[in-house]
Amino acid sequence: MKPARFQYHRPTNLSEALEMVATLENYKILAGGQSLMPMMNFRFAMPDHLIDLNQVGELVGIHEENDRLVVGAMTRQHHIHRSELVAKLCPLVPEAYDQVSHRQIRNRGTLGGSLCHLDPASEQPCFTSALDGNIEVQSRAGSRTISIHDWTQMYMTPALGSDEIMTRVSLQPWLGPHGWCFLEYARRHGDYAIVGVAVMVALDAGQKIERLSISLCGVAPAPLRLSGLESALVGQAGDKRVLPAVHEHIEAIEEIMHDAYNSSIYRRHLTQTLTARALGIAFERALKAH
Repeated sequence: MKPARFQYHRPTNLSEALEMVATLENYKILAGGQSLMPMMNFRFAMPDHLIDLNQVGELVGIHEENDRLVVGAMTRQHHIHRSELVAKLCPLVPEAYDQVSHRQIRNRGTLGGSLCHLDPASEQPCFTSALDGNIEVQSRAGSRTISIHDWTQMYMTPALGSDEIMTRVSLQPWLGPHGWCFLEYARRHGDYAIVGVAVMVALDAGQKIERLSISLCGVAPAPLRLSGLESALVGQAGDKRVLPAVHEHIEAIEEIMHDAYNSSIYRRHLTQTLTARALGIAFERALKAH
């Protein structure tokens, strides 16, 4: 298949790109293109205009700002994966990127592209949720910040206005000793996860849970943050004694996605198993960090 006819635009700065999204109709933004181009070739997406952001240098970069890790929307996944600053501040992120597709894809794919595409099984919205990410978007009228927890409007639909462009993402590093783990199960390495789990935990001097973050992908249309379970486990022993409560909480999740290959029952079982394993690894790392 070949894409339907479209007009190609290549802005060289953010101001020019914002003018295009404000004035052009039926457009798509080309970030990494690793999902968009196949969709266009199969004519699932048929834009009249394609706006290529690859020359907009303002949208690229990784730095620390106000105790948060800031990543430009057009920063390549490979650069985030291999960044020393990312590994130092948010070690959960490179561990998640170990599971993201293959190096050839990560060389072109961008964090902003993944967060706007919003595949429910994607690892990148999942670790953004675990790290309480904020997403900055901009239009000609100005900028606004959206929490990752408010980012998904519906299935594969972000809270992004038709005249807006995502400019950057900020993540909240955990200060002090803590453990982390990202686990997923996929049919083959590099495939989207059937279920993925991102866990972060900090233990107090008595080896009890002081702080906890658990996010899931592949379970719901948006990354699912288990905030109720996190609150319930604070003050509990940081070991396998918490697993019955974890199992019970996941069993109580009302709706879990299913498809032609994986039932909701199977996904629920995977979620329970992977969350238990991820917690075990995170607990071990937290103990070693003290």
